[in-house]
Amino acid sequence: MSSESKEFQLPKFEEVPESEHHAMLRFLLGYCETLKEQLALQSERLSLQAEQIKQLRDEISILKGEKPRPKIKPSTLNKDKDDKSGGDGGGKTQKRGKPLCKKTQELEIHETKIIPPSDIPPGSIFKGYEDYVVQDIEIKLKNINFRRERYETPRGETVTGELPEWVKGTHFGPILRGYVLSQYYEQHVPQRLVLKQLWQFGVRISAGQLNSLIIERHEPFHEEKEEVLRVGLRVSSYVNVDDTAARHKGRNGYCTHIGNELFAWFSSTESKSRINFLELLCVGHSDYVVDEIARQYMEQQKLPALQLELLSGDRTFSDKASFAAYLTTVGLLTKHHRKVATEGALLASILAHGISPELVILSDDAGQFNVLGLLHALCWIHAERTINKLIPFSDQNRIIQEQLRDQIWTFYQDLKQYKLAPLPEVKATLAARFDAMFLQKTCFQTLNLALARIYQNKAELLLVLDRPEIPLHNNLSENDIRDYVKKRKISATTRSDLGRQARDTFLSLKKTCQKLGVSFWEYLQDRLTLSMNIPPLPSLISAAAGAP
Repeated sequence: MSSESKEFQLPKFEEVPESEHHAMLRFLLGYCETLKEQLALQSERLSLQAEQIKQLRDEISILKGEKPRPKIKPSTLNKDKDDKSGGDGGGKTQKRGKPLCKKTQELEIHETKIIPPSDIPPGSIFKGYEDYVVQDIEIKLKNINFRRERYETPRGETVTGELPEWVKGTHFGPILRGYVLSQYYEQHVPQRLVLKQLWQFGVRISAGQLNSLIIERHEPFHEEKEEVLRVGLRVSSYVNVDDTAARHKGRNGYCTHIGNELFAWFSSTESKSRINFLELLCVGHSDYVVDEIARQYMEQQKLPALQLELLSGDRTFSDKASFAAYLTTVGLLTKHHRKVATEGALLASILAHGISPELVILSDDAGQFNVLGLLHALCWIHAERTINKLIPFSDQNRIIQEQLRDQIWTFYQDLKQYKLAPLPEVKATLAARFDAMFLQKTCFQTLNLALARIYQNKAELLLVLDRPEIPLHNNLSENDIRDYVKKRKISATTRSDLGRQARDTFLSLKKTCQKLGVSFWEYLQDRLTLSMNIPPLPSLISAAAGAP
């Protein structure tokens, strides 16, 4: 065995002369430090390899058609109310599981039954009543036969009694139709279970008839839904936006949410591009406008000057086809150039139809929502998540990461306080603290890159300093869109255009009713019976916003 292959062995302490003990100790200390560095390096390598193995296992599971390991978040049941992950505070919260309903003493009594004692001794004096209120519901089949009288006039014509407007075109009454819509869209009951339930009630209805009740003949609801967005954008100073997957006819698609505390609006399309988002903001308007605003947008998007000169002069086009033909006529043929021109024309159209250029769009940093010409704000929760997701490979890196997260959440709490009292001197201090926090350099290189990326979004993250009314996070949009996700998981994908339109419409109206304090069940009954006792939702939105 060669000397190079022999293992390194330390000499025994008693074999070392006393005069060399200090040198021996120094050597041992240096040797221990070297081992510590090697162990730390090895620990980082093992952690990185373990993470890569997990990712590879997940990819293998997906390729096999299996689901990857679920990401189970820690329980928040015992979490402190003042935890650093939550909302803006200041609002009253409702206890979970406790509905907002009237007290028993305030209930409307539909039937009163007098119950005397079974045995009243002689000479007893009547002292009034002791009330015991019981709440119940009555579910029973009610079939109505409208016997329309027919007469033959002297001229040989036939005159027949007119059916009520709310029953024309259907053999199912408004209460039954409202019940079906409420169960399917509000309570997320699958269609087959709604059908089974109706059969048990004694209703003679087929699966096809039930499907028609769910998706067809809802034009008034569709019109009111579109008006909700039009008015909501007009009276709001900001909107939250987000999107989620929404397969349709076996193809991948997306559902976009737009809303705030006053309304919620959903629309499912095949794309989630910026053009698609701008088309949604048009709210039914199909025109394209080429003016100074459109050209300014194109210039900011670095459309070459030669192509920009082709679009000189102000013009308005009635629809997409005429605008596309105009681009071809002037010689704008490159796909990217046509895309930029289309975005600019749509943005100009939106502003021409009354949407304020001061409208703030709050998102989670998805690129399609960053529409130049409208103000863009970012969610602080998503920004901090960039730091939280980093994997530290040493104790020192872990400590630095936690310290920085504490700084961010402390800054977040101070922003919340600023929203309550926006003072100019506090604004300047917060802006300086932002620079100091995200321009610092640490020994954790990956963290430095994340800090630099967040700093690039300084204007969007600190827009709240100029507009204190906007939220610091996008939780509202995520909470609203969760309803769509639940419906997607229960009832799967949509298979017809009418089905997709109906799902978007009724989820929009349901969430808007909730925000306005309107019972969705009463709203459905009011609209289906054509009573119209409940004002249109757009007018309620205007009233809630204090707009004329």
